[in-house]
Amino acid sequence: MTTSIIAGASGLVGTNILQQLCAQKKKVIVLSRRPLTNLPSHASELIIDFDGLIKDGILPKCDHVFICLGTTIKIAGSQEQFRQVDFEYCLGVAKKASAAGAKTISLISSIGADSSSKNFYLKTKGELEEAIQKLGFTSVNIFRPSFLIGNGGRPRTLLEHVVMKIAKIMDVFFMGSARKYRSVDAALLAKTMISKKHAKPGINYYFFDDLLT
Repeated sequence: MTTSIIAGASGLVGTNILQQLCAQKKKVIVLSRRPLTNLPSHASELIIDFDGLIKDGILPKCDHVFICLGTTIKIAGSQEQFRQVDFEYCLGVAKKASAAGAKTISLISSIGADSSSKNFYLKTKGELEEAIQKLGFTSVNIFRPSFLIGNGGRPRTLLEHVVMKIAKIMDVFFMGSARKYRSVDAALLAKTMISKKHAKPGINYYFFDDLLT
């Protein structure tokens, strides 16, 4: 049985990946800074300090790693702290997973990610994509969703729930080449990420329409 590691299992997409993998009786190891509530009995948990892991830590033997870590500049408090989570920690986990035997990696990035972008968020996401591609994984699956909606992760504010509903309504206006900007349900994204665990070797990008097949 293959072993998957999830970094960011307490987040919106990570929670759904964890639940779906455990429903399939897959072997899962969750990386977390603190114990998760309602951890599925089929999963095991590795409590870590990300700074310590990156410096001199090791991960258990694994076959696949899901990188679902992410924050916002508002929550992080600054661009520097945002980059620490969304670039340094993500890249650090990827390196450790590769050293632990993982051949495939699945990364949640963002629509518009571009290392040359003038937008700090999109630039950071683009730089992470490029850095991970250099680590030697057999398959690199990069998912570029637009706005994420759905259940899971931290409790959402009333405003966030309202924004999610508005985003779903606005989807009808994104037609043709603009379809990739439609909101993406976290459970559907998780399902697709799991289904692509055995994708063909190389760099594989997935957008909105790829989540419908």
